[in-house]
Amino acid sequence: VQLQASGGGLVQPGGSLTLSCVASRSIFSIAIMGWYRQAPGKQRELVASVTSSGATNYADYVKGRFTISRDVAENTMYLQMNSLKPEDTALYSCYGQTPLRTDWGQGTQVTVSS
Repeated sequence: VQLQASGGGLVQPGGSLTLSCVASRSIFSIAIMGWYRQAPGKQRELVASVTSSGATNYADYVKGRFTISRDVAENTMYLQMNSLKPEDTALYSCYGQTPLRTDWGQGTQVTVSS
């Protein structure tokens, strides 16, 4: 499946952004979808994931601030990011995982700065 991420941008600390990851086909059968991020000079880290049954998983540093969801009708996964901090600045990439393969979308840059 091809994944297209969008929604990044420049936002002030405390602000909000919503990232979208649109799939080229139905996401109904994609077992797990999620977001990773990578800041300059740092390792890639998992931000959040959501299963086909709706179970979610969040990194400790985004719990209570970020919400991941998937809309099967729209073939889209979302990451609602609130109370953004400068340390959230990174390139955010989405992925979709099935038993056979993992597909990646291109990244979308999120910059939190005043």
